[in-house]
Amino acid sequence: MQPFFFHLFILKYSGAIAGNPFNIDRDLLRKELRFDAISLNSMDATSDRDFVAEFLFWASLCVTHLSKMAEDLIIYSTKEFAFVTLSDAYSTGSSLMPQKKNPDSLELIRSKAGRLFGRCSGFLMTLKGLPSTYNKDLQEDKEAMFDSYDTVCAVLQVTTGIISTLKVNRTAMEAALSTDMLATDLAYYLVRKGMPFREAHGASGKAVHLAETKGIPLNQLTLEDLKTISLLFESDVSLVWNYTNSVEQYTAPGGTAESSVRAQIQYIRDWLKPRRS
Repeated sequence: MQPFFFHLFILKYSGAIAGNPFNIDRDLLRKELRFDAISLNSMDATSDRDFVAEFLFWASLCVTHLSKMAEDLIIYSTKEFAFVTLSDAYSTGSSLMPQKKNPDSLELIRSKAGRLFGRCSGFLMTLKGLPSTYNKDLQEDKEAMFDSYDTVCAVLQVTTGIISTLKVNRTAMEAALSTDMLATDLAYYLVRKGMPFREAHGASGKAVHLAETKGIPLNQLTLEDLKTISLLFESDVSLVWNYTNSVEQYTAPGGTAESSVRAQIQYIRDWLKPRRS
C-alpha cells in the first residue's frame, strides 16, 4: 500500500500546464494543506492520475483477498464440509429446493472482484493512449474511482457482518482430520532425532506406503513397523499422533500455534487502532 499512499499525498497543483507565473510558494501551500510533497513537473502533474490508478489497483487487490476468503467459506459452508454455518441474515433459500441455503452474500463478494478488475484495467487502457498534459479522456477517472470506492465500502460492510455472525462447527472440522495429515510431523520427529530432512522425508513416505499396504491408518503402525524404516523411532513417537501438538509446534511468527495466531490478531488490532480514531 505504500506507493498508493505516496502518490495520494503529493500536491499536484501546477496551473493549467506550465506552472504558476506569480511566484506562489508551493511548499508553503503543501504544508498548509498537509500534503507530504509537491509534484516535480507541471506538465506531468496536469495529466497525472497515478493516485487514481493506484487506488483502483488497491481496491482490486483488497477485493481479491476478500473474494478468495469468500470462496473458502462458500466451500466450507456446503453440506459436504459443514465446517461453518452462515447466519440467515447473510444467506437465502432456494427458489426450488426448500432445504438449500445459498451463501448469496459470499457469492456477491466474489463477483465484485471482477467488477473492480474491470474498472482498474479499463482506466489504465484510457491512460495508455493519452499524450502529455490534460485531455478530456481523464474525466473517466471520476466514475471509475467513485464506483470502486462505493463497491469496496459495501463489500467491507457485508464481509464484517458475515464474519461477526459466522458459526464455526468444531465437531465437523475435527471429524475431517486424518492421520495422513501428520506425515510431515513424522518427518519432523526424525529431524529432531538428528536425521537430515531429505532423508526424514523419504522415511515418512515409506511409513505412509507401509500403512497403505497394511490397510491401516498411519498412527496404527506399531513401533516395530516403524523401526523397519528407521532405528531412530522410539516409544515417544506416539506423541506425534496428536493434532493439537502438531498445530502448536509452529510457534514462529506467522505460524499456527495459538500464541502466534493471537499475536497476529493483536498486530492487526494495533494497526487499526490509530486509523479508527
